[in-house]
Amino acid sequence: MSELINNREHRKQIIREILIDLHKGKTVQEVKPRFDAIAEYMDAAELSLIEQSLIDEGIPVEEIQNLCDVHAAVFKEALSDKPDVQVEEGHPLDIYRDENQEIEKLMDNEIRPLLDKLRDSAAEFEAEIVIKIIEKLNLLWDIDKHYSRKENLIFPILEGYGITAPPKVMWGVDDEIRALLKDSKRLALQYKKDSKEEVIAKIEETLNQIKEMIFKENKILFPMLMETLNENDWLRIHEDSDQIGYCLIEPNLKWTPSNLSEKINETDKQDAGVVKFSTGVLTTKEIELIFSHLPVDITFVDKNDIVKFFSAAKDRIFHRTRTIIGRKVENCHPPASVHVVEKLAQDLKSGKKDSEAFWIKMGGKYVYIQYFAVRDSEGEFMGVLEVTQDIKPLQEISGEKRIMD
Repeated sequence: MSELINNREHRKQIIREILIDLHKGKTVQEVKPRFDAIAEYMDAAELSLIEQSLIDEGIPVEEIQNLCDVHAAVFKEALSDKPDVQVEEGHPLDIYRDENQEIEKLMDNEIRPLLDKLRDSAAEFEAEIVIKIIEKLNLLWDIDKHYSRKENLIFPILEGYGITAPPKVMWGVDDEIRALLKDSKRLALQYKKDSKEEVIAKIEETLNQIKEMIFKENKILFPMLMETLNENDWLRIHEDSDQIGYCLIEPNLKWTPSNLSEKINETDKQDAGVVKFSTGVLTTKEIELIFSHLPVDITFVDKNDIVKFFSAAKDRIFHRTRTIIGRKVENCHPPASVHVVEKLAQDLKSGKKDSEAFWIKMGGKYVYIQYFAVRDSEGEFMGVLEVTQDIKPLQEISGEKRIMD
């Protein structure tokens, strides 16, 4: 028994043999007793190290990826009792965990109850329930930002430390989940009475896979990150996360590493830098203040239909939160109207239209909404600009008021 406690390499070899046996077709129950014998001495990050060694020995990443759920089943019992890593509020890892909690709430408290209703509902109520399910799946697609930050900010840093296999395997599973989520939404949009069971089964499969990924992040990835990354790494992740956006939450972004005051000061200096335009020069602070003081609300969607920016005016007509940054614009609208939004975007993108306008009454406001195709000097389409304002005060203007008055 002492070699299991003291000889980490020997312990790794046993785990490696277990995974190879799984690869050869043995069942989880057949290999589990061998794992149970060493589980209490195993570090949470060792699974990732084993995956690395298996790939180094020539087993394709795709095969390791196929074993990922089996790995989780074998290791789950031992890792479930491991405490979660502790970080201060606002730390990038704290934000990831908050997102996972919101994802679980959305799945358990909103989507699963709707699936139960659909399963037990009479035919005349099914369409209404399916529309609600599609709306929730649109929200759940926010998970793409959670995965994208992990893949584009964290994985490159891990690879810089020579940890290449776990990111490849996990990224592959992320993509499988994305595909499942797209299939779930497609089946729901094409819903027919005789497809009820197929729709429910696909969505449940998607939710289960997301649950498994949350477990793998909490119990395997996050402890490995805390063992590997330093505060400079976390600062880079913190500074670049805004470019991708956040999943279902508006995070606390006031975190700063306690021992990197010099680095933080340099960042502050960068924030005070200038941007040169063809018609003038402004500091980044001036640019933000100008947008927030305009008498209109602005939202910009790029050429890939991704929401990139909105102005933070004090009295916005349509409320916006930071969670929409990085989201596909189609997922920001209810299913009943998304086809209208997509048609308008396509008309602007193709050049069929350069602009479009709508006006609606909302309480005491008369809201004028304009959409503009944004093109560069060469005519290349760059995105769509939405400009919204309450024009009721303008309609009430009469006579004249000169500046000297």
